[in-house]
Amino acid sequence: MLTEVTATRYVTPLREGGSLPGIVEADDLGTYVMKFTGAGQGRKTLVAEVVCGELARRLGLRVPELVTIQLDPVIGLAEPDQEVQELLKASGGLNLGMDYLPGSIGFDPLAYEVDPAEAGRVVWFDALINNVDRSWRNPNMLVWHGDLWLIDHGATMIWQHNWPTARSASAKPYNASDHVLAPFGPDVAAAAAELAPLVTEELLTEVAAEVPAEWLVDEPGFESTEALRRAYVDALLPRAATIHDRITLGAPTRDRPSQAPGWLADRLAPQPHASGRDEQGEQGEQAGQDKQAERPEKDGGK
Repeated sequence: MLTEVTATRYVTPLREGGSLPGIVEADDLGTYVMKFTGAGQGRKTLVAEVVCGELARRLGLRVPELVTIQLDPVIGLAEPDQEVQELLKASGGLNLGMDYLPGSIGFDPLAYEVDPAEAGRVVWFDALINNVDRSWRNPNMLVWHGDLWLIDHGATMIWQHNWPTARSASAKPYNASDHVLAPFGPDVAAAAAELAPLVTEELLTEVAAEVPAEWLVDEPGFESTEALRRAYVDALLPRAATIHDRITLGAPTRDRPSQAPGWLADRLAPQPHASGRDEQGEQGEQAGQDKQAERPEKDGGK
C-alpha cells in the first residue's frame, strides 16, 4: 500500500490547470504536490494517478513517489484565498501526494534531447493508458537532475468514466501525432518488446490494489471495490499486448485544438483563478522551494 502521511501545513497553490493542486508539508518532513478529492475532477483522477503512476514505476519509468495524505480541513481556515479555502474544506480525509522535486523544470523539447528508446517507452506507456495529456500543448514531464520524470496522469483511462463501454473504449487505437516526444523518433516496437511482457495480470492486480478503497466505493454497476479493481485489470491487460500495432505517429495538428473529447478538453484547458498568478503567488512558490532546500534530505535525496 502507498505510504500514508498527514498534512501539517499548506504552502502554496500551483495555479496551472484546473484542479488547483498545492504544495504541502507533511509529518514525515516531506514536501508534496497534493491533489485533492474535493477538486472538480473528482476522485477518479486520483485513481488514475495511482494506477498509472504505480504501473509506470514498475515498468522502470520515472514517476515521483506517490503517497496518500490525510488532510484536516482546519488547515484551510487561515488561507486568505477563498478558492483555496473552499477546496481544502471540501477535501477532508484522504488525498493524494506526489513527492515535490525541488529544482525541477518543465520539459522543453527544444532544450532537452530524448533518445528514441526512451521516447518509445514513454509513447508506448501513454498509448497503454490512453493518455491524451502529454502533448506538445501540455507535456506533463519534468527534467530533474538531468533525467525525464513523468507527472500528471489524471487524464488517462477515460473508459473509467463510462464503464459500460470500457471494453470497446479500451480497444481503440492511440494517435500519438501530437505527443510531445513524437519528434524524437520514438522506437515503439522496441518498447513494446521490452515492456508488454511485463504487464501481467499479477502486476496489474498489484497496482490496482494500491488504490485506497474509499476512492472506489459506490461506483455504479459494481458490487464491491474488488470488482472495480478487477475492471481496471481487464481493461489494461489485453491492451498491453496489442496497442503497439495501433499507435499512429503522423504530422502534429499544430493548427487545431486538442482532439480530446469535449468534457476532457475542458478539464485539460488552463482555468483562470480568482486571485490569478500574481507576484505574491510566485513568491509563495519560491518560499516553498527555499523551505524544501532547508530540510534534511529524505528517501535518498528526494
